[in-house]
Amino acid sequence: MITRRGMHGQVVDNLGQSIVAGRLAPGEVIDLAALELRLGASRSVVREAVRVLADKGLVDARPKRGTVVLGRESWSLLDPDLLRWQYESRTDTAFLANLAEVRSIIEPAAAGLAAVRGTDEDLAVMRAALAEMEDPAAGPEAIVLADLAFHRGLLLATHNDLLQRMELVIQTALRSRDELVHQSEGVENSAPAHRTVLEAVEGGDMPAAKAAMEQLLALAVQDESMVCTRLDVKAANA
Repeated sequence: MITRRGMHGQVVDNLGQSIVAGRLAPGEVIDLAALELRLGASRSVVREAVRVLADKGLVDARPKRGTVVLGRESWSLLDPDLLRWQYESRTDTAFLANLAEVRSIIEPAAAGLAAVRGTDEDLAVMRAALAEMEDPAAGPEAIVLADLAFHRGLLLATHNDLLQRMELVIQTALRSRDELVHQSEGVENSAPAHRTVLEAVEGGDMPAAKAAMEQLLALAVQDESMVCTRLDVKAANA
């Protein structure tokens, strides 16, 4: 049974993950009464969770028809919870590839703009994040937070409101990716690649900043591929 602490959030997570992972298929009617019993949740909590999922495009709840699971074409794919559930489910092999493509379009351009628009305050944020990443005493969680801070600082340094809003996509998915990669053995240290990006931005060199970010993203794809392959092998042998 789920504890009462955070019950609403846990019901949302449980249902959302089940839909994204395909355990609840499009067109399937969710048995809310059975869900209440299985999770130990009240009717009001389950109904509120359904409302949240409806807002995300995962379900359609109507009187007499019930709560029906919707297909992927209806999902709010940029919703932070959906980004997290897609990564955690690892049932959609295209998700990481889609994420890598989005980052490859946005972040090199952001690095280039940061090189010509970044202020001293912006650069200070990125330097502090990199210093944390390079700290030999920093654990995996600290490195993850520093990595997030670096990329967030880079987007803010563009001084473009729309690019800054892309933090929602990049940061949510980057955290999930980092938590997996930075806790795995044999993953290459990405701090030097981040330093190359920062030095190009500090030097005001737009082409160099773009190229450095492209190299950093190539390293990220390499790490993801290695870790995911390792997990697939482990799962197959379990």
